[in-house]
Amino acid sequence: MSAKAISEQTGKDFLYKFICTKAPIQNKFKYARLRHETDWDLLVQEHPWLQTERLVVKPDQLIKRRGKLGLIGVNLDLNGVKEWLKPRLGQETTVGRAKGVLKNFLIEPFVPHQQEEEFYVCIYAAREGDYVLFHHEGGIDVGDVDSKACKFLVEVDRKLSEQDVSSHLLHHVPENRKSILASFIVGLFTLYEELYFTYLEINPLVMTDAGVFVLDMAAKIDATADYICKSKWGDVDFPPPFGREAYPEEAYIADLDAKSGASLKLTILNPKGRIWTMVAGGGASVVYSDTICDLGGVNELANYGEYSGAPSEQQTYDYAKTILSLMTREQHPEGKILIIGGSIANFTNVAATFKGIVRAIKDYQTPLQNHNVSIFVRRGGPNYQEGLRVMGEVGKTTGIPIYVFGTETHMTAIVGMALGHRTIPDQPPMAVHTANFLLNASGSPSTPAPSRTASFSDSKSEDTNRASICVKHSIPQGRARQEKKRGKATTLFSRHTKSIIWGMQTRAVQGMLDFDYVCSRDEPSVAAMVYPFTGDHKQKFYWGHKEILIPVYKNMADALKKHPEVDVLINFASLRSAYDSTVETMSFSQIRTIAIIAEGIPEALTRRLIKMADEKGVTIIGPATVGGIKPGCYKIGNTGGMLDNILASKLYRPGSVAYVSRSGGMSNELNNIISRTTDGVYEGVAIGGDRYPGSTFMDHVLRYQDTPGVKMIVVLGEIGGTEEYKICSGIKEGRITKPVVIWCIGTCATMFASEVQFGHAGACANENSETAVAKNQALREIGAIVPRNFDELGEIIKTVYDDLVAKNVIIPAQEVPPPTVPMDYSWARELGLIRKPASFMTSICDERGQELIYAGMPITEIFKEDMGLGGVLGLLWFQRRLPKHACHFIEMCLMVTADHGPAVSGAHNTIVCARAGKDLISSLTSGLLTIGDRFGGALDAAAKQFSKAFDSSLIAMDFVNKMKKEGKLIMGIGHRVKSINNPDMRVQILKDFVKQNFPATPLLDYALEVEKITTSKKPNLILNVDGFIGVAMVDLLRNCGAFTREEADEYVEIGALNGIFVLGRSMGFIGHYLDQKRLKQGLYRHPWDDISYVLPEHMTM
Repeated sequence: MSAKAISEQTGKDFLYKFICTKAPIQNKFKYARLRHETDWDLLVQEHPWLQTERLVVKPDQLIKRRGKLGLIGVNLDLNGVKEWLKPRLGQETTVGRAKGVLKNFLIEPFVPHQQEEEFYVCIYAAREGDYVLFHHEGGIDVGDVDSKACKFLVEVDRKLSEQDVSSHLLHHVPENRKSILASFIVGLFTLYEELYFTYLEINPLVMTDAGVFVLDMAAKIDATADYICKSKWGDVDFPPPFGREAYPEEAYIADLDAKSGASLKLTILNPKGRIWTMVAGGGASVVYSDTICDLGGVNELANYGEYSGAPSEQQTYDYAKTILSLMTREQHPEGKILIIGGSIANFTNVAATFKGIVRAIKDYQTPLQNHNVSIFVRRGGPNYQEGLRVMGEVGKTTGIPIYVFGTETHMTAIVGMALGHRTIPDQPPMAVHTANFLLNASGSPSTPAPSRTASFSDSKSEDTNRASICVKHSIPQGRARQEKKRGKATTLFSRHTKSIIWGMQTRAVQGMLDFDYVCSRDEPSVAAMVYPFTGDHKQKFYWGHKEILIPVYKNMADALKKHPEVDVLINFASLRSAYDSTVETMSFSQIRTIAIIAEGIPEALTRRLIKMADEKGVTIIGPATVGGIKPGCYKIGNTGGMLDNILASKLYRPGSVAYVSRSGGMSNELNNIISRTTDGVYEGVAIGGDRYPGSTFMDHVLRYQDTPGVKMIVVLGEIGGTEEYKICSGIKEGRITKPVVIWCIGTCATMFASEVQFGHAGACANENSETAVAKNQALREIGAIVPRNFDELGEIIKTVYDDLVAKNVIIPAQEVPPPTVPMDYSWARELGLIRKPASFMTSICDERGQELIYAGMPITEIFKEDMGLGGVLGLLWFQRRLPKHACHFIEMCLMVTADHGPAVSGAHNTIVCARAGKDLISSLTSGLLTIGDRFGGALDAAAKQFSKAFDSSLIAMDFVNKMKKEGKLIMGIGHRVKSINNPDMRVQILKDFVKQNFPATPLLDYALEVEKITTSKKPNLILNVDGFIGVAMVDLLRNCGAFTREEADEYVEIGALNGIFVLGRSMGFIGHYLDQKRLKQGLYRHPWDDISYVLPEHMTM
C-alpha cells in the first residue's frame, strides 16, 4: 500500500516543522494528546496553557465529519474538557457502519473567529497532476466542495505560483487577505510535494488579523517514499481506520513484511469469525474475499491478507502460524474454515511455501482438531504438484479434513465447497507431475515443426468481428485518430522483438529463452543484460539443448550502442533504483516499451515517468507488475510461470482472446481460464497494482481493438480509480466494437463496516464511483459483458467465444505440438529426480572454530598473565597491552573466522594442493591467495566505508542511497545463505559480547541502522561476519582507551583488520591440509561433466 492516512497530530507536526511561507502561522505545536491512561497532572505540567486558555477537544482517529457527529468540544476550560470526555473517552461509538472505541483525543487552543474568516483548502493527487481545491466558506457546513470549490490543476513537474493561486482560486477572498492566503497555499503545496503527501485537507483554515490558524486537518502520505523522506518523517505511526483495532499480530506480520523481499499482509476483520483465509497474491486475495462475501459469508469473514512474492519456507511458516493461532482462540458452534487459495503463481515455488504451511499445521494439530477446522486448498504454479501432495499427506497423517485442488479446479470453487454451495468431489482429477510436461511424449528425439505463428482467425476480415452481444456504434475517424496516443505503437511485441534486462535476473532470462524456444523463435528475445555492480562479461544460458552466452554490461549506454535492434527494456531494478534507471533508458530513442517490475515506487516518481513516456512515445507496463505475454512471440520476465504452465495454457502459440488485468497472479489465472474456454490467448498484459500504472486499461484495450488477430477482449478491473469508465466511454462512442468481457474485483469492500486497504496500492475506493460495484453496474449498463461474479467469468468467456465461432469470426486451427526443452539440473534436483556425489570428503569441519596457540610467547606466560591470544596479538601487532575485553573480542574473532567448511574457495584450493602432494606451506599459501574483497577480505573495506559515512554525518538512509547512486556495493553487507530471518549465529555471538562489554559502539549502531534499510529490500542483505568484525574493531580501537584517534585510523588504513581474517582462517586451512593427508586422498581431477565447453562456432565445424 502506498497512500496511508496519518493522524491529525502527525500531519500538523509535519506542517509546522517544514512549511515555508510568509503567512504568520499561529499556535504552532500547541496541542496535547490524551489517552485513557494519561495523567492529567503530568499533561498540565507539560502544557501549562491548558489551564489558561479556552480549549477545543476532539478524537484523533481518522474520523470524518467530527463536527457533524458532535465529536468536537468547543470553547471549554480544562474542567469542561474533562466533563466533555467523561461520556466519550474509552466508550464505544458508531460512525456510519463502523463501531469503535474513542481512545485518542487532541486538545488545542480555541480560536475565536467569524464565519467569514473560515476557508477550505485541499490538495490531492491524480494521474495528471495535483489538484488544489479552495472554497471561501469553510467549516462543518462546507457541503459538497467538489461541486462548488474553485479547482486548479498543477500538472506533473510544474510549480504552483502565488499568481496561479490568486487568479484561479481566490476570486471570493477579500483583497487584504489574498496575498497571505496565496503565500500559505503555495507553501502548503511545496510541503505537500516535498514530503510526498497524496492528500492534504484543512477545514477550516482560519485567517484573522492575528494570522493563520490550522484548525482541522486530514492527510495521507505515500508510505513508499520512506527511503526518501526518512530524515524528515522520522518513524511514522499509521493508525488503523476507525472501527478496526490495531492487533499485535498485524504489527508482527507488518514487521515480517518490512524485513522481507516478499509481500506479507494481514488485516483482522472479525477475530471471532468462522472463515479464515491464507491467500497467495494481491489480486487473488481480493477475489477470494469477494466470493466469500458474495456467498453470504461477510459477517463470518475473519481476516483479509496475502502472502506473495516468493516468500521463503520460514516466512510462510511464521505467517501461517499467526493465522492458525488467531483462528484457534475461540470456539465456533459450526466449526471453522481455512481457505488456502491462490492463483497460478508466476515464480513462487509453491512446494516451498506449502512446506512452511504444513509445519504450522503440524504444530497446531491439536487446536485445529479441537476447533473442528476444515481446510480447503487450491493452488497452481512452479512445483505445485509437490505442494499439493505434501498438503494432502498432512491431512491424512493429522486427521484434519484437508481438501486439495489444483489448476483443473476453478480458482474460487473451493469457497463454494467450503460454504456448502458446491459438492466436494470425492477424487478430484490430479494434474501430472511438473517434469512430465517437459519431456518429449512422442519418443522422437527430433524437434517438431514450428508452432503456428498466426492467430486462429487472422485471415478473417475485421469487419466480421461484431458479435451480437456487443454494442455497435460507428467510429468517427477523426476521433479515432485523436484518441490514439501519438507515437505509441499498437503492436508492442513480435516474433523478432529484442530486449535488454536490467538486473542480474538469470532465472527470469532463462524462462524467457525457454519460452522463445518452445515458440520456435529463430533467435532469443534477450539481447543483453545490464548490471552496474559488475564489469562487462558474459553470462551462460541454455537455448534449447545447447548453451549460449549473453553479454552483461555495466551501463545502459554501452548495451544499447552495441545492440541497436533492441526496443524493449525489462527493468528488474529495486524500488530505489527503478526510477533513475528508467529515466536513463528513456533518453535513448530506440526503446519503445519498458516493463517496470518493482513494487513500491513512490507515486510522484511514477507520474513523472508517465509524463516522460507520453512525451517520448514510450509504452510503460508497470510498475508493480509481472509483465505481459504474447503467445508465440514474446514474454516479459517471469510472466506465465514455468514451462509446464506455458504448455498447459497453450501460451506457445497465439489464440484469439486478448486480456488486460492489474494483477500478475490473476493474469496467469486468466491464461488458464482462457485456454480452457477458448482457442487461447492472443496477448495479455498485467498493468500493475499501483495507483497510477504506466499504461492504463484503455491504452491496451484500444491496441487490441486495432489488432486484427484479436477477436474478443477480457478485462479484469479492480476497486479504486476510474479507468474502467473510459472503457464505458469507448463502447458508447463506438471506439470499441469488439466484445468486451469485464469484471471488476473488490465488490466485498462495500460490505465491510470499515475501510480495508487491499493488497494492491491502487485497490482502495476514495468515493462511491471508484467501488467495484459501481463500475460493474456502469459497464453492464453501457453494453459490456459483465458476469454476476468471478465464479461465472469462465462461463461467460466461453459463451462469447462460442458465439464468435458460430458466426465464423473465429475459425479454430489445428494444434501443433511445441518443441521439447530439457529440464535444468537445479530444477531436476529440486524435484528429487537426480542425485550427484560430493566432490570432497572431510572430517574436521566445525563452524565453532578452534583455539590457536601462537608460539611467539611461551604458553605458560600467556596463561600466567591471563593475556590469552588476544593479548599476544596486541603485543605483536599493536605494541601495547590491550584491555581484557579487547583481548577477548579479538580471540572470539579468530575463533569464528577459523573455518567455514571445505567448499569455500580458500579451503578448496588448500585441499586440491594437498591432494597433489604439495607441502603445507604451498597448500596454505594457495588458500590464502584467494582472500580478497570477494572472499574474506571485506573487513578493511567495510571499516573504511562505514567510518567515512559515519564521520561525514551521513544518516544511514543517505549512505545507502549514495552507494546505490554510485553503483557501489556496501562491503560487509550480504550473505549467500544467512538472512534476517535465518541469522548467522557467529554474528549474534559477537554482537552479544560487544554490547555487554564495549564502552561505546557508535559505528556498530550505525551499521545496524544500515542493515535495517538493506534487509527491507532483501532479507539476505545482512551485516555479515566480515562487516561486523570490521566496524566493531573500529569501535574497539577508537573507544578502548589504548589508542589516539590518529593511531586508530592508521591501523585501519594499513590493513590490520584483514589480518584478523588471514590469521584466523589459516588455522582452518592447515587443518584441511592435515585432514587430507590423514585420509590419504589421491590426486583430484574435476569431472568433465561439470564443465561447460563453449567454443567459437568455426572451431567446432
